Amino acid sequence: MRTAVVTEPFKVEIEDRPVPKAGSHDVLIKVERAGICGSDLHLYKGTHAFRKLPCELGHEVSGMVCETGSNVARVAIGDRVTVEPQVGCGDCEYCESGNVNLCVGKTVPGTPAWGGTFAEYFRAPEQTIYKLASDVSYDSGVLAEPLAVAVQAMNKRANGESGSMAILGCGTIGLLVLAVARHRGIEDIYCTDTAQFNRQMAIKLGAKAAFDPLSCDAADMIKAANSGHGVDTCVVTASARNIIDQASSVTKKLGEVILVSMITEPIPVYTYGFVFNERKLIGAMTYTTGAFAEACELINGGLDVESIVTHRISLEESGEGLEILDKKKEDAGKILICP
Repeated sequence: MRTAVVTEPFKVEIEDRPVPKAGSHDVLIKVERAGICGSDLHLYKGTHAFRKLPCELGHEVSGMVCETGSNVARVAIGDRVTVEPQVGCGDCEYCESGNVNLCVGKTVPGTPAWGGTFAEYFRAPEQTIYKLASDVSYDSGVLAEPLAVAVQAMNKRANGESGSMAILGCGTIGLLVLAVARHRGIEDIYCTDTAQFNRQMAIKLGAKAAFDPLSCDAADMIKAANSGHGVDTCVVTASARNIIDQASSVTKKLGEVILVSMITEPIPVYTYGFVFNERKLIGAMTYTTGAFAEACELINGGLDVESIVTHRISLEESGEGLEILDKKKEDAGKILICP
């Protein structure tokens, strides 16, 4: 089968690799869609925290079951599915408490133990499989994974379905956080992004306002739009060097900053703003299995996420898709690979 592999930084090659064999508890999926994620971009640039080159791309997937192992009972050949791309060790305190996302021994795609989704076929354990409703497109189904990241972030909110929000960064994750927040009934949501296209998408999805932090003081603008107050919750999905200070300045006293961005380099943070105002800084690491299940329920229930998709490209164009995101060569929301 054809598989997209990063062989060296900024170089993607299509290799012919064996079709994965489904074990007794596994499902083999014919891949219809795979999504390009920010972590794939890190891999493409050779800066991923733990995936080393050469490495297969992809962990977001939707497709059709084409083979099942002898002990598989929940799904059948022909089912349309998506996959939670993580399997915990099952024995540590985090797995036992339902926080498989924090398991240090978990297995994920794009590693020697589990192939990537930028391929014609993808093998996954039955426990990670979620069925898609008959009226849900593969385009929507593949977005279950990034939507689960947004659900996880929103589940960290202390204010539940009340209060105001800011979202710093309106790429895929920021827009999906916005979609989940609006679905939960939150109306006072303000966004920032340096790209005009992303700001326009945020308004389309229900943000009250969207500001360019390079051309204005976003904190002042959001406070002015919010009756002079800061927001109750600020979700950070961007990675500018001053992003934590921006988040702190836009958040009211006793408010919370939820950090989704995986910023791997040290950045300056003015901690006094957190201490003096008793603001909370909360990390949100990918998603629990519960958050992933909730994301699938939202998609199967009709939540519109497909509107953020702007590109559908072939497997052979994987490198071009990554280059579009890396160099911002054109307006782009979510880019999907269609093997």
